[in-house]
Amino acid sequence: MDLGFAVGALGVIILFHSIYSTIQYKTMLKFTEDEFSGPPMNVFMELSIGLVLCLWASLAVPAKFQSILPNSDENRIVSLPENLDFMIFNHRGRVVFPLEVATQLKK
Repeated sequence: MDLGFAVGALGVIILFHSIYSTIQYKTMLKFTEDEFSGPPMNVFMELSIGLVLCLWASLAVPAKFQSILPNSDENRIVSLPENLDFMIFNHRGRVVFPLEVATQLKK
């Protein structure tokens, strides 16, 4: 088990415990007939620690990126979709290539 995965699991457990603590605190306030103004400070601390651990794990766990080779045959489009109704050719490229340049490209 990787260290990043373990830290992420610990962060999720801490987040769930802070949720449980908030629900328990609200239930206690119902019994004492007090108004809920917000969770106590220890729940905020748990939330911040759990958030930091989950963020650190999300940056540490993913694998290395693999490079995309531009000349690979796997990157080529083999066939067009059968339903051509949703293909859009009126896009921002017409601003980059005005009409006269586009007609020169067709020749």
